[in-house]
Amino acid sequence: MSIVAQFEVKFYQYLDENGELTSADMPAVAKDFETLRKLYRDMAIIRQMDSKAYALQRTGKMGTYAAATGQEAIGVGYGAVMNDADVLVPYYRGQAAMIQHGVRIEEILLYWGGDERGSDFQNEVARQDFPIAVPIATQSLHATGIAKAMKLRKEKRCVFTEIGEGGTSQGDFYEALNLAGIWNLGVVFVINNNQWAISVPSKIQTACQTYAQKAIAAGIECLQVDGNDVIAMYDAAQKAAEKARNGGGATVIEAISLRLCDHTTADDASRYRPKGELEEGWQKEPLVRLRKYLEHNGHWSEDEEKAMQAEVVALVQQAVDNYINTPADKPEAMFDNLYAELPERTLAQRELAISRGAK
Repeated sequence: MSIVAQFEVKFYQYLDENGELTSADMPAVAKDFETLRKLYRDMAIIRQMDSKAYALQRTGKMGTYAAATGQEAIGVGYGAVMNDADVLVPYYRGQAAMIQHGVRIEEILLYWGGDERGSDFQNEVARQDFPIAVPIATQSLHATGIAKAMKLRKEKRCVFTEIGEGGTSQGDFYEALNLAGIWNLGVVFVINNNQWAISVPSKIQTACQTYAQKAIAAGIECLQVDGNDVIAMYDAAQKAAEKARNGGGATVIEAISLRLCDHTTADDASRYRPKGELEEGWQKEPLVRLRKYLEHNGHWSEDEEKAMQAEVVALVQQAVDNYINTPADKPEAMFDNLYAELPERTLAQRELAISRGAK
């Protein structure tokens, strides 16, 4: 008997829940306090946006919404390393990375309010990105297709796509990994392991020790990071992006966090969460630990916190007002982007919508 192959999955954490560095061997961003201050503010924006979105849904002013409370460091961390040429293929909990790449808050609110104009991003950088994918794992294959096109064009660009740990059980995810591996594509797959696939915990979701190791069968580099440590997330994403842009192929990053909210506004997580989980999770969440680190190093104060929170509240409220005050689209608009030329049966449906909308 001989061993023909061996594999390992490395775990990275630079900032613990107390805001203390875990090693002397730190990435450069750990001492780039200007960048860290911005990342902290950006995470605060996502938390405030999610809070307002919940309020909008609960008062009947918006549809179902998937918050990212407790997971802000994941999307903000990798979204911050994307450049203007990179493409984002988000999933339904991807608002943090979307905003980092130029999507406006009110556009995301419009989408979840049932208005497809929310997917018509006005920012020129964001316009090359894909809209939110609600079907589970389809975005993974879309990302590999985009990366294949980039490779054929010999472009030094990168594709980022995110998926929940539950979504990695879908065949689309495995197919995407296989294609990315065999074609050596510049894709960064981010697995948001928030511990819960709706109400299904990891212990009955997979027999794998990690979700990251699913990449090994496809010949793709994989690693784990503490998803509550924005420094680790930023550093891992930056290295993976540079590798992808320069022909080094794909990377799978499993970011371990905890969903500190319901799966969506249509869920009640109190029915299945074990007692004490939320309380423990709030002790490890990403915003508090980064704030502590900044304070320990003299780069944040209580006055700055108050000023930043006031600014964030005003910024999000303006986006909410823009969403609320957007005139409703015409009923027939639902047909306008289905086909280059509408088939006869759909033309009839469109005319019916026009006639009913006029009443």
